[in-house]
Order: sequence, then structure tokens, then C-alpha cells
Amino acid sequence: MEYVIEVRNVTKEYKGRVILEGINLKIEKGATVGIIGANGSGKSLLFKILVGLVKPDSGEVYIRGEQLGKKADFPDRVGILINAPGYIELYSGFQNLQFLASIQDKITDEDIRNTMKMVRLNPDDKTKVKNYSMGMKQKLGIAQAIMENQDIIILDEPFNALDYQSNREIKAIIKKLQKEKRTILLTSHNFRDIDSLCSEIYAIEESHLETFTEEMKKYYLDEE
Repeated sequence: MEYVIEVRNVTKEYKGRVILEGINLKIEKGATVGIIGANGSGKSLLFKILVGLVKPDSGEVYIRGEQLGKKADFPDRVGILINAPGYIELYSGFQNLQFLASIQDKITDEDIRNTMKMVRLNPDDKTKVKNYSMGMKQKLGIAQAIMENQDIIILDEPFNALDYQSNREIKAIIKKLQKEKRTILLTSHNFRDIDSLCSEIYAIEESHLETFTEEMKKYYLDEE
């Protein structure tokens, strides 16, 4: 069995409170995995630990068999959309992606253009990002998470504050990534988004990661 992500007994406290305790998780290559839980349950924190932005107090994270923090603090070829990305507000979407791509210098302007078209953004649109709609910003965030052919994609609340049409478009993008066998991790406040896309679902309950059950499903549907 090939696991691209392994989390082994990870615990993290914040301001004296245990947010995540004894977290264990194994994710196969090409899987789409959903993480649900109440606000403040630790979903975003777990994602930040997976990409090296936060170090756990104890436990280990392995990306493609390499322990995070040994050879590298940040895993290679992992695309992330966590919280609100920090765009340069006076730049266009294309200019923002150009700037981000220049950090590693792996891709061309044509690659950026093709990725923007894939997420249904016009690379020739000169609109400044400060004037983007929420849906456009989410699409731009997904574009930066996949434009360098990252094979692990971590999307924290990609459907947040989207209208019906933008929600459908983001789901279509994720389904296309699934066909490309990318490994995807998702969170969402809306259980139905997770249920429609994910082959595996886990819930963070009282600091622990639990395999999702039918009883939990009824609870989350009732909450919506």
C-alpha cells in the first residue's frame, strides 16, 4: 500500500488547550479525503501541520515516506489553499501567479495561463485582485495550488462564501483533479460538499480524529 501522507500520533496545544491529540491518519495516493468538524476544532491547524507551517508538539508527519522536519521543513510538490491567501491586491490574477511562480521558477507564463483557463479565470483580465469576487479569489487560490503540477492538493474551505454557480465550478475543478489522480484533502462547513466529493471522511471530535460514521452523518445533516 502506497501512502503519500502519514500522520503518526500528532498532538498540538494552543494557549494551554489541547487542540489535536494523538492524531493518526494514512492517505493513499490519488485519494480524496474530507475532514469535518466544528469551528475551532483544529481542521485548519491539522492542514498547517501537514504542510510544515506549524510544528506539532509531538508526533510525526511523513510526506511520500519522508519525515517532515528532517531533510526539509516544507514538503515538495504540495499545493495549499489555507485561510485567505495573501495576494498583492493591486496586481491582476495573472501577475499574482507570475510573482508566486518566480519563487521556484519551475513553470512558464504559458503554464500559468493554461492553469487559469482550467479554473475558468481569464489570464488577460486586467482586473486588480482587490476587485475580485470571493469566487474569483477562491479559483485563483486553487490555481496557485495546482499550477506547478503539485500532486498533493490541500484545500481548506474552498467553498467558503461562494454563490451557487461558483460552488459548482469549484466542484468541477476538484473532479478534474481527481481524474488526474491527484491526492486531495478538503475541509468544508457544508457536509454535503464533502460527501459529494470524498471517498474517505474523518471528523475531528474533542481533539481526536475519528472515522466518519452514519450516526455522525445524521448529526451533520441536521446541523445544516
